[in-house]
Amino acid sequence: MDDLIAALDGLGNWTWWIVAGVLLVLELVVPGVYFLWLALAALAVALSTLIVDWSWQWELVSFAVLSVIAIVLARMLVMNRPIESDRPMLNRRGEALVGRTFVLDEAIENGRGRVRVADSTWRVAGADCPAGTRVTVVAVVDGALEVVAEGEGSAR
Repeated sequence: MDDLIAALDGLGNWTWWIVAGVLLVLELVVPGVYFLWLALAALAVALSTLIVDWSWQWELVSFAVLSVIAIVLARMLVMNRPIESDRPMLNRRGEALVGRTFVLDEAIENGRGRVRVADSTWRVAGADCPAGTRVTVVAVVDGALEVVAEGEGSAR
């Protein structure tokens, strides 16, 4: 441990600049935005060492405090400004089909049938209808598309 402290002491004010650089490189390698806030805290400590000659213990404490503050502020920023997407239904494929009309691939019997959507088939639920009937998706319930026959109107 004494060797590590001696090595860091030998770097002088460069220690926190190097720590910030390593954390920024980690930010590029690791998915997500985790190390950016720690790197900003390290940069703040590096800048403060230009003004104040602190012991390494106080530098470490200030890094810890600034890290917590940076992470809390980042969380507040993200919570108040949700990320908007040009494709909001990307991971909710069923919900993206609500309002669209399809032709039944298999008849709806006892409330269950199938419809072809592009290159896949989906389970459908609704009133009994023969195959070939045009149906409109009104909801998604438990992974099945809830449909109504065209011209019947919405059941909701």
